[in-house]
Amino acid sequence: MTFDISALKFNADGLIPVVVQDASTQEVLMLAYMNETALKQTLESQEATYYSRSRQTLWKKGETSGHIQTVKELRYDCDEDTLLMKVDQQGVACHTLHKSCFYRSFEGDIPATASVLDEVYATIKDRKARPKEGSYTTYLFNEGIDKILKKVGEESAEVIIAAKGDSEEDLINETSDLLYHLSVLLNEKNISFESVYQCLKDRQH
Repeated sequence: MTFDISALKFNADGLIPVVVQDASTQEVLMLAYMNETALKQTLESQEATYYSRSRQTLWKKGETSGHIQTVKELRYDCDEDTLLMKVDQQGVACHTLHKSCFYRSFEGDIPATASVLDEVYATIKDRKARPKEGSYTTYLFNEGIDKILKKVGEESAEVIIAAKGDSEEDLINETSDLLYHLSVLLNEKNISFESVYQCLKDRQH
């Protein structure tokens, strides 16, 4: 990836703001900053590296969480003092485990969309890496694949039973249970939802 860094105007602290956008959905994920070194590392690796103003150091996105951002496109604005970076986001962008850092509005939380699956997956992944006593998710991972598969089977049957009934609420609840347990299964097998999304997208053609 080539980019003319000399065209950019870094601020007095040697930083430039970066608006980060999901390359597939166009959702704005976060706002961060880069210095020249972070930008060069990003261009060389094609994985996002930023500069932390609070810690005064470089940080590679996803280095500890696994929520890596692969750069697909990089632009700069008309004043040459702001970057727009489009990325493939692994997992979620926000440290709160929301898909986007902009998950709130002045009217309250933004209504849930399909991105909540990525948030659930990220929470489950975190629980797998950092087991918590009393956590049902931790319990499932401790029990192993057979227990997880048993629960997926049970929840699938519950969805079928709910669909045969007349309660919309029951079907919503059972579908949510199934999606949660499928998320646990995918985590156990180290398969991301991004892979599932791509499979579905490929089938559209």
